[in-house]
Amino acid sequence: MDLTNMTWPAVAELSKDTPVVIPLAALEQHGHHLPLFTDSMLTAEIVRRAAEQLGGRVLFAPLQWLGNSDHHLDFPGTLSAAPRCYLDLLNSLAENFVHHGFRRILFLNGHGGNDVPGKQAVFELRQRHRQRTDLLFLFATYWNAGHSSPGAEAGCTQQEMGHACEWETSMILRIAPHLAGDYANAPDVDPGQPFTPATRGWVTQDRSVRGHIGSPRLATAEKGEKLFQCFARDVVSLLERVLAWNGKDWSG
Repeated sequence: MDLTNMTWPAVAELSKDTPVVIPLAALEQHGHHLPLFTDSMLTAEIVRRAAEQLGGRVLFAPLQWLGNSDHHLDFPGTLSAAPRCYLDLLNSLAENFVHHGFRRILFLNGHGGNDVPGKQAVFELRQRHRQRTDLLFLFATYWNAGHSSPGAEAGCTQQEMGHACEWETSMILRIAPHLAGDYANAPDVDPGQPFTPATRGWVTQDRSVRGHIGSPRLATAEKGEKLFQCFARDVVSLLERVLAWNGKDWSG
């Protein structure tokens, strides 16, 4: 179900155990060859496919195209909500649905920069509602939403998500090839090993002058279709677990 197409009485009549999905993405630079709206376009396509498979059992909020993209601000065109501003936005969105009585809320993310504030948001939400055992607050990034190896399944050389990389370029080639620039001549940019297992603070230009990370030249539309199928399947599987939750247990 698409929230934007519904009337308020129709929303009021829904079971409050209906899972609510709030898709999250971004508008930010994606190298020399992909459009600024890449994350939002890809997340929207995964949501579209998942919604088709789930029918009327899940309520989808409109995609939040503004993300936490401060690390890309050296590249013109990037728009960003600063981390604390973004954290407040996510908290408020979820609180709106709690106010309307909904009990199962999933932030479905499609931008790496949203990961830390998104996880912090669901942590804070649970603390504020600590007396409510019937609430489920979840955050998941679509390329990590399943237990599969999407890169291997799609025949990709890269085995993890980069940025404007083989994966994202392949998916844009699948849904909007006219927006893909000269990816075939984009140089490889290795993701590196920045003091792992520690987490390092960084801005994109620490890692890539051009703005992409990975191997765009390896992209194909066929790989993109396989990635979309894999990601949509994993999102559907996660939401089936949310639907099946008994409303009280820790495990799901």
